[in-house]
Amino acid sequence: MPTPSDRGAPPDRTPLEPIRVLRPRRTDALAELMKDLPPRAAVGYESFALPVRPSPTEDATEELPPVRDDHDRTRRSRDVPRGRVPGLRRTAIAAAVTAAAVIGFGGALLLADRTETTATAVPQPTSTTAAAPTPTPTASGAADPDGPGTLRQGDSGPEVTDLQERLRHIPNVYDNGSTDGTYDPTLTAAVARFQLWYGIRGDEDGVYGDDTRRDLESRTGGG
Repeated sequence: MPTPSDRGAPPDRTPLEPIRVLRPRRTDALAELMKDLPPRAAVGYESFALPVRPSPTEDATEELPPVRDDHDRTRRSRDVPRGRVPGLRRTAIAAAVTAAAVIGFGGALLLADRTETTATAVPQPTSTTAAAPTPTPTASGAADPDGPGTLRQGDSGPEVTDLQERLRHIPNVYDNGSTDGTYDPTLTAAVARFQLWYGIRGDEDGVYGDDTRRDLESRTGGG
């Protein structure tokens, strides 16, 4: 649609109106295609007679079994007065009460027997006092559990000196150790180290017993 250059003046040409275009349908081709199709053969249907049901008679009828009416039974149970208890429930309640009474009676008897037993088991104080056992005197030179000649911390003497000199011949056990003949903590640690390194388990840790003595003398020469 043209727009006039001057808005006040009317346009020179008439405005164009939209035109609806109708396109005709071509049905001639469809008619020709239907003519070319072969004609269909007639389909025949077979007819048959429906079976006739016999009319019901009195001989053919059967009597249905009676239907259980649960509603009537429920209603009968509701009609029972509240003050009455059915026979089965009454028997069960009576049996439960009897069993409870028997159990309670038996528990009371057991408790009474236990009380009497406890009362008889209490010892009565005696007027005589038992004589205290007198300690048996032990010999002054009791045998050492690690064997005779065992040395431990606190001992001193020439045997300790011999032990110190032998340990100094074992590498890294008692290097530059003292040989003053005193079994001090340093010597105890050295003996324990020797036992640990060479697998000696017959004596206590740090105690110079028979097993440690035999092993050390075998490594450093005779006794």
